[in-house]
Amino acid sequence: MLTLCGFPVSNYYNKVKLALLEKGVPFVEEKVMTKSTDEAVLSASPLGKIPFIRTEQGGLCESQAIMEYIETTWPNPPLMPADAFGQAKVRELITFIDWHLEIVARELYGQAFFGAAALSDDSKARIRKQLVANIAGFKRMAKFSPYVAGSAFTQADCAAFASLPLVGMATKAIYGEDLLLAEGLDYKGYVKLVGERPSAQKVLADRKAATVKA
Repeated sequence: MLTLCGFPVSNYYNKVKLALLEKGVPFVEEKVMTKSTDEAVLSASPLGKIPFIRTEQGGLCESQAIMEYIETTWPNPPLMPADAFGQAKVRELITFIDWHLEIVARELYGQAFFGAAALSDDSKARIRKQLVANIAGFKRMAKFSPYVAGSAFTQADCAAFASLPLVGMATKAIYGEDLLLAEGLDYKGYVKLVGERPSAQKVLADRKAATVKA
């Protein structure tokens, strides 16, 4: 049986978990924190990052590589379109969410969520400028009709549901406004829609429980 390793507060862990739940894949969870020096962890995730999975064939890390493995191994129900261009467009959206929105906003998380020292004004201005530009690009691509890539729930929704709220909360904490909303990306209704799915409700409940314990 597949083992999902990581921690339910991690958005990338939840991105993968949501896909597994949507597909009805049997799996167990193993709590692993980031930056582990345990050889059993490093053999599957050489940088000690989460999430990673353990399979009968071995370990696999990086959330999108895991998503591709899941889709290939358990193709039904599909979380990717049937056609090559549609699949590429979903991957394009995921790249924007993961690398042009979340990773940029992640620089804010220390101050926003964990009580770290305040960022310099120059750093905050740089991050804001980059986020505003990237949000504008994402807004051109995302359909929200009703899902990110169109009418069907896809891997892009696993990424968006896990990360967009974090981007919104972090920017509101640092800049006094949710930059996604400020730049005209009204994602709140979308998050509510996805949040009604049983898979998303499970992810949210487990994240809340883990947050309380932490």
